[in-house]
Amino acid sequence: MNGAIQAKHRALVALGAPPTWRLRSLAVCASTETELAGWLERRPPAERLTEPRLVVARRQCFGHGQLGRRWESPAGGVWLSAALPWPAEPQDAAAPGLAVALALAQALIARGAPVRLKWPNDLLLLTPAGPRKLAGLLPGLRLRGSRIRWARIGLGLNGRNPVPLGAANLRRQPGLWHGEPLALTALVLRALERAMALAADGEAVRRDAEALLHPPDPQWLDGAWWQPQGLEQDGGLRLVQGDGRQRILRRF
Repeated sequence: MNGAIQAKHRALVALGAPPTWRLRSLAVCASTETELAGWLERRPPAERLTEPRLVVARRQCFGHGQLGRRWESPAGGVWLSAALPWPAEPQDAAAPGLAVALALAQALIARGAPVRLKWPNDLLLLTPAGPRKLAGLLPGLRLRGSRIRWARIGLGLNGRNPVPLGAANLRRQPGLWHGEPLALTALVLRALERAMALAADGEAVRRDAEALLHPPDPQWLDGAWWQPQGLEQDGGLRLVQGDGRQRILRRF
């Protein structure tokens, strides 16, 4: 994405003129990730994706998150997968998981929800009982050689659906329509557009995401505890030892 195209896209988003979406809405499916993968396989972009695609379902039967863990997806939440145009050069691009998590967190905070990012791919709602999982993201990049063809993101956001122990929804958030899923879907769509506008400035995304990061726990690796120090541009967690040694932990 050259500078002129990037600047034009940001200007259009700022003026409220979003990119043209290709959307599929389903009452129920096994997984929006599977539906999106089939769509991209049947009708692949010629070279690089130019129009974002999104599959959204009222509920999923077999949604999954990081490391293949099952994500409960009953009616009342936002369950979707998207393929997004993304800058071609990985060294300049923001990590999709960071960009989308940042944009969504900022949108929720603007409407009064106390939200933080949890490394590597969750959003937390700060409640009187402590932080609770509000959303999960499943990011990825489609490459050809060393160049990015598009970014992928699977996203589950708890609206007014029932949630398991340790999670939270937005039912008690009046500024967020008490978790009404259709309104939340529109908010997520705008957050995805915002993420696309930010995608070419990976360092700014890293910095702003780091500022919203819920403090990660120390990590036990190779027989020693490592202290989290911050984020890398690709979404990795920077770890340090007292003697100055550093390493990067990546889980995506």
